[in-house]
Amino acid sequence: MPGKNLSRDEAQQRASILAVEGYQVRLDVTSAPDPAAATFRSTTTVTFRCSQPGAATFLDLLASEVRSVTLNGRALDPATAYDGARVHVDGLAAENVLTIEADCAYSHTGEGLHRFTDPVDGETYLYTHYEPADARRVFATFEQPDLKAPFGFTVTAPAAWDVWSNAVHERVSATGPLLPEGGQGGSVSATGPLLPEGGQGGSVSATVPLLPEGGQGGSVTEEGAARTWEFAPTKPISTYLTAVVAGPYHVARDHYSRELADGTTLEIPLSAMCRKSLAPHFDADEILSVTKLGLDFFHEEFDYPYPFGKYDQAFVPEYNIGAMENPGCVTFREDFVFRSKVTDAAYEGRANVILHEMAHMWFGDLVTMRWWDDLWLKESFADFMGSYGLIGARTRYSSAWVTFANRRKAWAYQQDQYPTTHPITADIRDLEDAKLNFDGITYAKGASVLKQLVAYVGSEAFFEGARRYFKRHAFGNTELADLLDILEETSGRDLKTWAAAWLQTAGVDSLTPQVTTDSEGRITELAVLQDGDVLRPHRIAVGLYDRDADGSLVRTERIELDVTGNRTVVTEAAGRPRPALVLLNDDDLTYCKIRFDAESLETLRTGLGDIHDELARALAWSAVWNLTRDGLMPARDYVALVLRFAGQEGNIGVLQSLHAQAKTAVDLYADPAWCGEGGRQLADGALRELREAVPGSDHQLAWARFLAQTAGGAEHLGLVRGLLAGSARIDGLDVDQELRWSLWLALAAAGQAGDEELAGELAADNTASGKRQYTQCLAARPTPEAKAAAWSAVVDSDELPNALVEANIAGFALPAHRDLTALYAAPYFKLLERVWAERTIEAAMRIVSGFFPRAQASEQTLAAADAWLGGHPQAAPALRRLVLECRDDLDRALRAQACDRA
Repeated sequence: MPGKNLSRDEAQQRASILAVEGYQVRLDVTSAPDPAAATFRSTTTVTFRCSQPGAATFLDLLASEVRSVTLNGRALDPATAYDGARVHVDGLAAENVLTIEADCAYSHTGEGLHRFTDPVDGETYLYTHYEPADARRVFATFEQPDLKAPFGFTVTAPAAWDVWSNAVHERVSATGPLLPEGGQGGSVSATGPLLPEGGQGGSVSATVPLLPEGGQGGSVTEEGAARTWEFAPTKPISTYLTAVVAGPYHVARDHYSRELADGTTLEIPLSAMCRKSLAPHFDADEILSVTKLGLDFFHEEFDYPYPFGKYDQAFVPEYNIGAMENPGCVTFREDFVFRSKVTDAAYEGRANVILHEMAHMWFGDLVTMRWWDDLWLKESFADFMGSYGLIGARTRYSSAWVTFANRRKAWAYQQDQYPTTHPITADIRDLEDAKLNFDGITYAKGASVLKQLVAYVGSEAFFEGARRYFKRHAFGNTELADLLDILEETSGRDLKTWAAAWLQTAGVDSLTPQVTTDSEGRITELAVLQDGDVLRPHRIAVGLYDRDADGSLVRTERIELDVTGNRTVVTEAAGRPRPALVLLNDDDLTYCKIRFDAESLETLRTGLGDIHDELARALAWSAVWNLTRDGLMPARDYVALVLRFAGQEGNIGVLQSLHAQAKTAVDLYADPAWCGEGGRQLADGALRELREAVPGSDHQLAWARFLAQTAGGAEHLGLVRGLLAGSARIDGLDVDQELRWSLWLALAAAGQAGDEELAGELAADNTASGKRQYTQCLAARPTPEAKAAAWSAVVDSDELPNALVEANIAGFALPAHRDLTALYAAPYFKLLERVWAERTIEAAMRIVSGFFPRAQASEQTLAAADAWLGGHPQAAPALRRLVLECRDDLDRALRAQACDRA
């Protein structure tokens, strides 16, 4: 489609001549409850200045139909102005008012305005998601982050619904009739001029408060078939940060107050919402408690009052990502509303995301990157602040840095070893590049590097720099140099050299200890060897560990130093007794892969679980997993470590990671001839630990879920069926709905779940989550018919929401069914360009990555991937990147399998 993929050069050219003063957006979504209604009415009026009168420009819009285009009172022909992705206008004046009326499509892929109908009660819910460039699916925009403006939204919706946007609503009025023209919208009443002062809003009348305890303000007039919600203008924000949430949501309300340094009091209305059918499971008090702790913390650290008035948090269905930082109206995936028992790691993860999105109110919303090259300026900071804030805000999650080392860094290390890796400050040519750059580099590696930066410049200099950054650039756009200049002011350090090494280069270094001893077992020299394409400066701690009287491995010495070049001598270690374990990067100060000398590795083989400190233990687990992925430790050795020591692991998040990694080791990295035996060992270990776990504990639940993932033999599957039927029992284990689906998936994958049984379970759990789980179970059955049905459901139709696309792919692509899915390898490579051209990027990404034949780990599959890449040099760069990364995963698996056979 012409112009759909906006380039950086086009954005820069547009920004060089335009300044946007304001948007007024009117949406009519009264048709939403009607499943036959495909579109809604969208009217955008945007006021903007042009520094080159007479010039031409364009607005971005993805609409089903453009009905009218009016520029400065002059009607343009929509047929010639609109090309399917852009509305072209010429003859601009110095001051311009442009109005575009269009019919836009409801989304089922989570891009634009997503519509969801709850199978429980038939209620319909709407929400928007735009990042990086999907606001244009809802209204006409200058879709780039540096053309910030105030936005005024007016939304007409069914009368029983509530509506939220970024700002408070100023008026709610009854409107009718509901669907005067076949579901395309109703009439809207207005009380004053639309844009009296350059897009800053119109007059407002208010009488009786609408929500006196909710902080929303406004008034309501007479009853009608619909209601029109008029929202106050926002502060200047980027298009991708605007939001609308509408529907009969269940709402919990609270309030936050804080006395500011100038003696005034900051008042922030709070709310949290979810679908009505999820209300019994909605622990809003916990969510709002974390929210208030976070607001206290960020006000203390940033010394800049929260700038967006209210703070709503909507937990929405079929969301593509974890959450989105829309100012004043944050959206989260509703998986964070736990309808069954979950481990404490899940609650910690949710709290981390709440604080991550809150940090964005300053890093990203108040101050925004100029273009997506500097996406890290918001995401890396928010990722870092999510973990930093869990501890700083005095939440109950005191192991946040263990989770960070264990999970976020694992993501970064994986992403940073792809051939497609990129510097933290990336070269983003266009919107497709931007979409794929929401990755482990931008988030987790960037956060890891920021953690090192805080240690490098000092926390006070870092946060003083942040305070100046917000004050200096409030409601503006920045680049890397703007941040570095301020941090150099506050720290006195030359950060350009640091940035060149850490932000402007790609790849991960490896650090290995080299230990020599004398005849008495004392260290004569301890050196740190650095290996990597770029040898960076590292500030690390070296931990020396020995056993104490209880047999635990404890740190006896900690030596902090700078590592530079390919070899650095740790002078303070000389003369000390040779320790049982040398742990580089102790306390996880830097970003690197750590290796071990032979004696330290042997200590881990016999005593990894004996390391007393949970962060040190997590670093050791991470290191041996990296050895396995790199083909330096046989997969079966890693599995043996997990089977031997995972039962001792006290940190539930680390334990769940070990489960996932051990499963991956067996499925992908082990010699295929050993996979069956490896799987049996994992299932036996899961059953043993399940029976030994403390009744009712998180660990018991984690082992039960792991048993469901690994069950294959008669004993394991017999217990699974018994737990479902109630004829078997594990003391303290509550077989609730989510666990039931996990157990049914195990039976389905083994061919032991019948159609009527699965249909019966769905009937008992006729919810959105139940439908996803049921779909995955159907696709997981080990029959040609089941695989064909799952493939066809995804490939031959674009009607499925992304949640069901994911469920079909997950069930289809089980590694144990590699023989059944082998015949789909050739069709996969033939469909790639068609899928990329016809589907939205969110759906296409899932299909391209999910259906890649990674279970067919062979040189033939590798050759097929190479042949496609070699034969399609002109394919979309983002598509080639996804295939190249999948190809690299396959190549890594083959190397690991060779190591396991050796």
